[in-house]
Amino acid sequence: MKRVIRYLGVGATAATVDISLFTLFARQLGYNYLVVGFFTFILATCVSYVLSVRYVFESGVRFERAHEIMLVFGVSTVGLAINQVILYIAVGKLNVDLLLAKLVATGVVFGWNYLARSRFVFRGSP
Repeated sequence: MKRVIRYLGVGATAATVDISLFTLFARQLGYNYLVVGFFTFILATCVSYVLSVRYVFESGVRFERAHEIMLVFGVSTVGLAINQVILYIAVGKLNVDLLLAKLVATGVVFGWNYLARSRFVFRGSP
């Protein structure tokens, strides 16, 4: 349970980076939301990885670090696809507000990332 709580803090930090920059560039400056979503997601993934191995998961327990990073970004690629599909459907097809769509996408991807990382990448960590 402690690990889930720590991951919530890490996720909140990464989500703040993602959503803040997404809002600035897509909503305020008018850049394409899918392009912005791609780049802010990648940046947030980097933030999440660094904080996760520092505060949540023990790095190097199951895989060597380079392999571990590749797996994290593999999991995150699926998360990015989920994020982009939700944004496209919500904003592009259903005319949902950009920020609301991003919040929904972030919540869904948060759940995916935690489950996939804890089961497939960092399994066996404390």
